[in-house]
Amino acid sequence: MTDSLIIFPAIDLKEGHVVRLSEGDMDRATIYDDDPAARARQFYEAGARYLHVVDLDGAFAGHAMNAAAVDAIVKAFPGTIELGGGIRDMNAIDGWLSRGISRVVIGTAAFENPDLVKEAAQKYPGQIVVAVDARDGMVTTKGWAEQSEISVTEMAERFADAGVVALLYTDVGRDGLKKGCNSEATLALAAATDIPVIASGGVKDIGDIELLARHTKDGIEGVICGRAIYDGSLDLKAALAIARQGGASA
Repeated sequence: MTDSLIIFPAIDLKEGHVVRLSEGDMDRATIYDDDPAARARQFYEAGARYLHVVDLDGAFAGHAMNAAAVDAIVKAFPGTIELGGGIRDMNAIDGWLSRGISRVVIGTAAFENPDLVKEAAQKYPGQIVVAVDARDGMVTTKGWAEQSEISVTEMAERFADAGVVALLYTDVGRDGLKKGCNSEATLALAAATDIPVIASGGVKDIGDIELLARHTKDGIEGVICGRAIYDGSLDLKAALAIARQGGASA
């Protein structure tokens, strides 16, 4: 783990297109690009060395749906790629990691089958991330379509000794809306667990990056940036610079 905040530009895939959803709603998708690989290459050329990719169709189908687009992204982006969406069994984990993905994100399966996460984390040390997607502090599953009665903290506790590399915490109610990252809840989760936490959902501008970058020693590993980059309210190069400086404005 680096001492600097990791910036993860996001590429969400729907039917081969780069899209962003509002609050996880597949019917509220904005298409930003028809060439995911070219977009990944742009992010790398801007200085990003980490990339967050989501197979949105896969998240709902429960299995890979955008494999060709992901393969193209792997070829175009020589850095660390983390992938989530529909990864529900060991065959899927084996398959994606063998195709050049660096880290897989397990969400619904982590909720329904914690033993899968523990087995995968033992088999692939440093490559398993657990997604903690929440609305009003309670975990959501099945592509954010179903609400559980398990709290974010309870979910984190399940994997305290599992060996996962990070928890990816998304405030579903803010995702894709640029309302600002829920830093309070993200920091509370980081304080409640020894597992590094990646912030996600609602990043609005450089202010979110500055705030989170000051808390890497408090357990914040990185932040996912999506719509704000695509809409231009967050400059990726500036975000990367702030992350390296630990939150200090240039």
